[in-house]
Amino acid sequence: MTSSLEKTPPAPRTDDHPPAAVRERGDPVGRVRTSLVLLVLAAAFAAAVVAGLALGSVRIPAGQVVEILTGRAEASPLRTIVLDVRLPRVLLGAIVGAGLAVVGAVLQALVRNQLADPFLLGVSSGASTGAVAAIVFGFGTGLATTVLVPIASFAGALGSLVLVYTLARKGGLMTTGRLILAGVAVAYILSALTSLLLVTSARAEHLRDVLYWTLGGLGSARWDVLLVPAAALVVGVVFLFALARPLDLLLVGEEGATVLGLDTGRFRVAVFVVTSVLTGLLVAYSGAIGFVGLMVPHAARMFVGAGHRRLLPVCALMGAVFLVLADLAARTVAAPQDIPVGVLTALTGGPFFLWLLHRGPGGQD
Repeated sequence: MTSSLEKTPPAPRTDDHPPAAVRERGDPVGRVRTSLVLLVLAAAFAAAVVAGLALGSVRIPAGQVVEILTGRAEASPLRTIVLDVRLPRVLLGAIVGAGLAVVGAVLQALVRNQLADPFLLGVSSGASTGAVAAIVFGFGTGLATTVLVPIASFAGALGSLVLVYTLARKGGLMTTGRLILAGVAVAYILSALTSLLLVTSARAEHLRDVLYWTLGGLGSARWDVLLVPAAALVVGVVFLFALARPLDLLLVGEEGATVLGLDTGRFRVAVFVVTSVLTGLLVAYSGAIGFVGLMVPHAARMFVGAGHRRLLPVCALMGAVFLVLADLAARTVAAPQDIPVGVLTALTGGPFFLWLLHRGPGGQD
């Protein structure tokens, strides 16, 4: 029996009535529900930040953490641990989690497939390969670390995304199976290329750096590296939020979106570039952290629906909370051993992906 994920999509609408996601602006109940969800997520984020600063190899009372953050405990010997060691790591986790969740939601609309994810589509692998190539060829020190490595990471992300999309789209159609297979194949090729770069490298210290990129981790977070990913997140999310209505139009299908006035070809190219820039810059500082962009958008849709004007802010906050808590677990579950956070997201995201593949978008087996 054909899986519900592979059933022929419904014919695109050709009337003048936009889909439900486009009409959500006039839904006052939905606006109130979204506001409540955002308030709850904001409170959860604040709690996650405090927990991330308080817990670790040295446990600090939450009250003392708040005093340090508000400047009322400037003489505390724990101030350095909170402000210089843990806070940059927590903030980087929030930035990366928010960015990957938003990119995942946008990619799912762009390719009209709820299995899309920066990791599954090979985007994160491409970004990692670009960053590793820059390191192996000697661009991983000094100023080059903050300039050339992110550029190489972006180039790898964009190239892999274009390749996967091209391979998956045949005869103007793109099926779930072809998209997944193309993403997995490209990711394997890029992984092999990364291994080849490592094997042929003359410097043994590249092993540690490459392992960091492939597993994903936030351990190298410092104040001086937060500016680029933070700026990328703000600019990228604002830009994508401004495209909420065109993203909603894609939900009706290629022909339907065109009838409703969207130049789908140019729009997809522009959004591909933006999502690749954002993913590349995030991966350049965190490594390849998978499945955040798959799991978070699905959870967010359960609360606020598919309309991107509501979905994207919720995804950003939910992704930030998720990765901050995941990194906290990575630091504490096997303390003093620091597990790469990408390992934990894969352990949770893999079963979620299999469940989603079995269940299908319609909720039927």
